[in-house]
Amino acid sequence: MIELEGFTKICSIGDVKENQGKKFIVGSEEIAIFKVKGKFYALSNVCPHQHTSIIYDGFLDAGYVFCPAHGWQFNLETGNQPDGRSGLSTYEVKILENEVWVKVVKKELQW
Repeated sequence: MIELEGFTKICSIGDVKENQGKKFIVGSEEIAIFKVKGKFYALSNVCPHQHTSIIYDGFLDAGYVFCPAHGWQFNLETGNQPDGRSGLSTYEVKILENEVWVKVVKKELQW
């Protein structure tokens, strides 16, 4: 069995439909996986606006996911909002033998 150090196998590539998202939980982190034009993206599933876990159900357009609650937009590559402000955490994705692997790094609070 092949494993990637620091990565977690999330699903098979066929488990995520084109132009749709799917929610996964890795440890204590909730992530949203999207497939657009065959490329996979992984972002935090929790919208910073009202801390709702619904990003996976968002509308996809022009490289952005739109939160279904109030329409906030987040870039699929960077997680940033259109004006450049930070928004969602992004996670590195690798495809290996038709499986989607994501490197989920838990955010540590620095006091």
